[in-house]
Amino acid sequence: MEMNHKNSFSLLFFLAFLALVSCRKTKTNHHGVKGFTLDLIHRDSPLSPLYNPSITPSRRLRDAYHRSFSRASFFKAATSSSSLERSFIHQKEFQSDVIPIPGEYLMKFSIGTPPVETVAIADTGSDLTWIQCKPCADCFQQTAPLFDSRKSSTYKTVKCDTKACEIVGSTTCVRKNVCEYEMSYGDQSHSVGDVAFETFTFDTLNFPSKTDKSKVSFPNVVFGCGHDNGGTFTNLTSGIVGLGGSNISIVKQLDKEVVGSFSYCLIPLDLSSSSASNATSHISFGPLARLSGPKVVTTPIILKEPRTYYYINLESVSVGKKKLAFKSSRLSSFAADGELGNMIIDSGTTLTFVPSDFYENLESTLVDTIKGKRKEDPTGTFALCYESKNGVINAPEIVFHFTNADVELLPTSTFAEVDEGLACLTIVPADEIAIFGNLAQVNYLIGYDLIHERLSFLPTDCTKH
Repeated sequence: MEMNHKNSFSLLFFLAFLALVSCRKTKTNHHGVKGFTLDLIHRDSPLSPLYNPSITPSRRLRDAYHRSFSRASFFKAATSSSSLERSFIHQKEFQSDVIPIPGEYLMKFSIGTPPVETVAIADTGSDLTWIQCKPCADCFQQTAPLFDSRKSSTYKTVKCDTKACEIVGSTTCVRKNVCEYEMSYGDQSHSVGDVAFETFTFDTLNFPSKTDKSKVSFPNVVFGCGHDNGGTFTNLTSGIVGLGGSNISIVKQLDKEVVGSFSYCLIPLDLSSSSASNATSHISFGPLARLSGPKVVTTPIILKEPRTYYYINLESVSVGKKKLAFKSSRLSSFAADGELGNMIIDSGTTLTFVPSDFYENLESTLVDTIKGKRKEDPTGTFALCYESKNGVINAPEIVFHFTNADVELLPTSTFAEVDEGLACLTIVPADEIAIFGNLAQVNYLIGYDLIHERLSFLPTDCTKH
């Protein structure tokens, strides 16, 4: 009987041990193997705190157009090869009455212990994640309560002589052994504060329903706790979630959990801003973000400075059966003739930008091909417009030929309805910069693999993804 009792105890202990291991493995898989998916809310969506129901769809597009140009000016300054030129552009060219909020999509998450919910701009063109914090010497007004780091048990400032402080960049150590950051966006917008560690919690969507959610938390995320913030930021967001390519971005920080992968699927803008639609775009991190299958096309991500941006290489553009080589004499400081990485893919820029000499060739080819009635944009905002029926014109197929990846643009993405009966080309001219904007990315599942340095495209109905 004694042996049986011992054997029974041993068996129970073994089963309990297996259960404990199983629980821990499940938790690890939830964080590191399965990945997680979040809502990515367009700023003009009824689900967005920035939504204004009184603004017409055409006004929304025109506002996005102006934000795109402000953002392109900032990119142009940031990628300039000359520090003097960068300074000049920051001072002269990036002055705008339009709010150049750095991004078009928002993410909800919670920060601290206990968690405090906040909304910030998800931006592939920024690295450091920061939010406004108490105590605040000078902050822009925000609807949600400011995060008070003094009430969080997991908040800890980063010390000066540490790797975490080093990789942030733009840091100082005025106060004793506290790493401080300073971010400037060129339009007199700024954020200054402490670099700190904190726990970030996300509400991840559970598939296939996408209505049930569970929470996933990550401790010791490096972020900026902003105590002096101002400029043109809206009062309905609290900061920025950095999804850029440098080591301080959320993607790189959570490398062990998300294995250097994230993807997003952007729904059409008219659905994003429709008051009758609850559809949202989505962003996934980890193995969930990996793309596979016969319809996936992949192009290299080219590593260039600054590492914030995701550079890809455009070889040509097809308009119908005519292929136009992507050559320009006006990209010299951004990408010298023949240099790889001649275009940035960016989720925060609505329009697609190409150099003006290439644009002239593209527009001329489109004019020769399209048989519809050409019309002037009464506001002078868009250069190439046609009379449309229900926002649609008989436009030729447009394909962007990236290295090893042909990406066909949706007709409603290349010509968007800017007024009733008027559709205009959303590819626009700009020198010294080329950007593949988010309208061109609509209804593609786009995967970023930062370990293998590649970008993948998969045609997808993003309303069902």
